Amino acid sequence: MDKQIVFEDEHIRAVFMPGSSSELIFSFGDLITRAKGLSINAEKSLAKFEFNVLGIMPKHKSWFPQGSMWNMLQAIAELIAPFQQRIAYGGSMGGYAAIKYSNVLDVQRVVAMVPQYSIDPQDVEDRRYNMFYQPELNQGMRIEVEDVSAAREYIIIYDPYCAEDRAHYLKLQAVIPQHHVLHLPFTGHDAIAVLASSELLYDFLVRDYDASYFYQKMRKVKKNSKFYYRKVIENILPRHRQALGRILKNNDLLLDTQFFDAAQKQVILRELLSNKQVDQQDLLKLGIHLNLPQENRQLLLDAYGHGLVFNVISNKIESYADGAIALNHKFLIPIYAKGNGLLTISLNDERYLVVMNDRHIMKLVKEQDTLSLGMHPILMKRYEDFYIFSYKQLNLSTNEYGAASFVDSSDKNVQFVTKNELD
Repeated sequence: MDKQIVFEDEHIRAVFMPGSSSELIFSFGDLITRAKGLSINAEKSLAKFEFNVLGIMPKHKSWFPQGSMWNMLQAIAELIAPFQQRIAYGGSMGGYAAIKYSNVLDVQRVVAMVPQYSIDPQDVEDRRYNMFYQPELNQGMRIEVEDVSAAREYIIIYDPYCAEDRAHYLKLQAVIPQHHVLHLPFTGHDAIAVLASSELLYDFLVRDYDASYFYQKMRKVKKNSKFYYRKVIENILPRHRQALGRILKNNDLLLDTQFFDAAQKQVILRELLSNKQVDQQDLLKLGIHLNLPQENRQLLLDAYGHGLVFNVISNKIESYADGAIALNHKFLIPIYAKGNGLLTISLNDERYLVVMNDRHIMKLVKEQDTLSLGMHPILMKRYEDFYIFSYKQLNLSTNEYGAASFVDSSDKNVQFVTKNELD
C-alpha cells in the first residue's frame, strides 16, 4: 500500500506511510515541515527503517487545534487499532503536540525536541510564538497534567542556555515529573536540525533509554552539523575569539550565502579581519564572499599552486600557500600579473622595482630612483598561457618548498599562471 491521506481539514493533514515494523510512529510536523502533498516529517529517516508512520502535518501555524485532533482520532481509529506499540515524535510545535496528545494517542514513548508548553502569552512569554496565538483555536491548550501519564516515557531534548526554550521546559517539568531530559548546549532552537540523523532518530524512537549512550551519539552527530557550528560561533564570539579560527581550520564546512543573516555576518567578519586568523577559503566555508578590491588583480601561481610574493624580510622572491599570504600580508607582498614589462610591487601605496645583481642579491627600488651599479631590473614576460620572470639569460624557478632561484632552464617550474588559468 502506498502513502495516503487518511484525514484532512482546514488545519491538519494526516498521511499514513505503511512499513514493516511492529511500531507505529506518530510524526508531527513543525512550522517549517508543514503539509505539502504526501510529505511527512522526518520521512526519509523513518522510511529507511521501514516504520509504519502516521504523519500529522499542520497546514498553518495553529499548533494542532484540539477540535481537529479529535476529529482525526475518530477518522483513524480503525487504522491504528492493530498497533500496540506507538511512539510520538516531533520538534518545536510538533514536540508540543507529541506531548499534548500522548494520552489520547496511547503512546508508550514521546520524543520531543525543544517543545512548547503553550503559545498563550498568559502562560509563557515567548515573542517567537505568542504572535501565533489565536484564542478561538488555542485557548486553554497548554499542556496539562491530564494530558500526560506516568505510564508513558517522555524524552525531552533542548538547549538549557536558550532562555526561551528553557522557560517552556520549566513549565513542562512541573507537569511531567517523570521524564528524561537531554541537554544540547549551544544549539538554541536548531536542535531539530542539529540532530537530523536517521541512525540517531532510530535510537530515540526504539532503543532503551541510556543517557550515556544518547549523549555519545548526540556529540558525534552534532560535530558534523553545520547548524551546530552556527550556534557555537554565535555563542563563542563574544568570549573566545580565537576559537573561531580553530573551528574553521579543523572542520570541513561549506555553508551557503544565506546561512548567516546580515548582522551575524558583520560580527563574524569583524572578528576575522581584526584577528586575521583565516584566509579566503575559510570565509567561503562560512558562505561569506568578499568583493575586495585586490580580487580584480590576478595573483601568479607556481607549478605547485603557491602564490608568488616578494618577502620584505628576506628580500627575496618566494612562493607561499594562500593562507600564509593572508596571515602575513604585511611581509609577503603578492606579485600580480601585469603583462610585459619590469617587475614591480606595491608597498605602502608606492610602486617599487624588484632589482637584482649577478650575485642574486635582490632589492626594492622606487621607480623614480637611480639604480646602484650592477643592479638590473627583473623582467616579467607574458606568453599565451603563462608568465616568465627573467634576469639576463636566467629564468625564475621555484621548488615545492617555495624557495626561488634564477636558473638556465625553460621547464614547467619557470612558468607561472594566474588563478583563472590554473582553473
